[in-house]
Amino acid sequence: MSEFVKLSKSAVIGAANGVMFMTFFGALWASIGIVGSHQLVAQWPLVLSAIITLILLSGAISLFVKSRSINHTVTPKEREDWKRINRKFGLIFGLEGLAIFLASVICNTLDHFEVFFPIMAIIVGIHFFPLASLFREKFYYGTGIVMSILGIISLFLPINATIGDVSLIAISTFIGFGSAVTLWVTGLRIWVTILKKLKQ
Repeated sequence: MSEFVKLSKSAVIGAANGVMFMTFFGALWASIGIVGSHQLVAQWPLVLSAIITLILLSGAISLFVKSRSINHTVTPKEREDWKRINRKFGLIFGLEGLAIFLASVICNTLDHFEVFFPIMAIIVGIHFFPLASLFREKFYYGTGIVMSILGIISLFLPINATIGDVSLIAISTFIGFGSAVTLWVTGLRIWVTILKKLKQ
């Protein structure tokens, strides 16, 4: 995304939307980890998740605000390019949602819903590869690789584990927190990159 155009208003708004996506879905994955960990670490994951979510949300809002002050005139070519990007993004996002839905149905039908979250992480990871090409953001390749590896590793973890006297759902805890951190770091990267570009 950072190399697509000279930070037009559309580019900054697109980046802000990207931070919002990473923030929201990171919080969803964190909730999976929190539910899986039960009372292992009390309320701290919930508090930390809320703090990180608020920080990144404020970052997204700040980008939306900054976009208002950009007077870069959008050329017809740039407008068409962004329309094409939005169409492709919608297609990629739609296919990801369909794949996750089918995975959920299949896991349920086979009575192996415990592997759904790892498979979902792999699907999410894979969807970052076309996004990396679409937005010309190489960092997305790293996000996709990490998400996919987390999903694969969690397939081999025990469903339940006990630490001390506390039981937890090992798969949910690992994939939930791991995916949340990955998406939050990606959101932070988008935010920081755009801020640097705006200061140039």
